[in-house]
Amino acid sequence: MATVFDVGAFVLMQIGPATPTELHKLIYYAQGHLLAWEGVPLFDEVLEAWANGPVCHELWRGQPNFSILAHQDIPGDSTALTGDQRGSIIAVLDAYGHLDCHQLSVMTQAERPWREARGSLPPGQRHNQPLDLSVMRQHFADLIALDQVGDDSNDQ
Repeated sequence: MATVFDVGAFVLMQIGPATPTELHKLIYYAQGHLLAWEGVPLFDEVLEAWANGPVCHELWRGQPNFSILAHQDIPGDSTALTGDQRGSIIAVLDAYGHLDCHQLSVMTQAERPWREARGSLPPGQRHNQPLDLSVMRQHFADLIALDQVGDDSNDQ
């Protein structure tokens, strides 16, 4: 199985340099969509409900303290991903890769997986509760179903 480092390196190879916030949020979206599409996680590392949205602590701890990251800054092997995984990540990046760190943070904080993991904590409070993979899978499956319904209605 690929690691979050492999996914991070691949994401940065595709979109170019990005902030750590952008990277973590795009990894969250990749994990969520793969859970919905395939029913299995893309990587085993845990995403946590940090104050500004989902973050993978292992990746955060393993990345250099730069304001902008490039693919060579992440110790991952993008060739560890299967062709289907790479294609799925590219589809996610096509949908979300143009958004900036603020937009991605706002979006992830409005979504059920992050909100449920945070519970009743006040905004900005530190927290490292893991996001529930089953909640992520259902949330992204619901998003995909809504998107398909919207696509179907445009065909009529």
